[in-house]
Amino acid sequence: MPEPDLFLDAFTQALSGNDDALLPWWPDRTRGREGLRVYRNTVAKGLSDAIIASYPTVENVVGAEWLREAAHRFARDAPPVSGVLVDYGAAFPDWLDDFAPAQPMPFLPGLARLDRMWTEAHLAADAPPFDPEALLALSAERFDEVRLSLAPSARLARFATSLPDLWQTLRFQAPADALELDDDPQSILIWRPFNGVRAKVLCPAAAAFLDACHCGDSLAQAAASAQTCNPTSDLSQLFADLISLSVFTTLTPLEDTHNDRARFV
Repeated sequence: MPEPDLFLDAFTQALSGNDDALLPWWPDRTRGREGLRVYRNTVAKGLSDAIIASYPTVENVVGAEWLREAAHRFARDAPPVSGVLVDYGAAFPDWLDDFAPAQPMPFLPGLARLDRMWTEAHLAADAPPFDPEALLALSAERFDEVRLSLAPSARLARFATSLPDLWQTLRFQAPADALELDDDPQSILIWRPFNGVRAKVLCPAAAAFLDACHCGDSLAQAAASAQTCNPTSDLSQLFADLISLSVFTTLTPLEDTHNDRARFV
């Protein structure tokens, strides 16, 4: 390994706690360790700040001090693989599942996952919205030959409780006095139209329609999924409502090979 690469590898190990990794480059061990301590504290604060900035709803629940300590421990377990920290912390929600101090708050990883979806929607690529005029020249008989693509920013999730409602309250309104959840399943869409990232709790039929589009189903199959979910749905109104959200991008011929993305509902 070239000398610069050897040093960078040793420096990374030293930042993670192995002071001796840098011994070959230290003429004065005492001063070297003092300098390393400064670097280590700076890096630790930067990583903690990145986590805190990405998970504001979690902070609203547990407080800044609790989250900073959790972020510090997470950074030790999952150091960044890139110097760009805007996307750092994707594994934090899963890490919270096993974090002992979070066990009394089983809803916390779910709130973190929704915060992460928000970040992903914010960072996703831009795409022009779907032009509904493209449907005017298409007969209903051809709905099984085409599919609608979702915007790159679109993120969908389904929960067994009303966690999406709680998340929206905690993130966008005054913190709730009591963290209340009910057992009614909810699905949520987080996406970024032209006016910034938005979030919307979906009715079951709308969630089924978008899920089918996400998986590459035809327009006819997506409509059938929504109808199966709620036989009384007004599909024309549902479709118009979804188009108004600017969540679709293109109408394309159905691919020969089916999309293998996992369904979220």
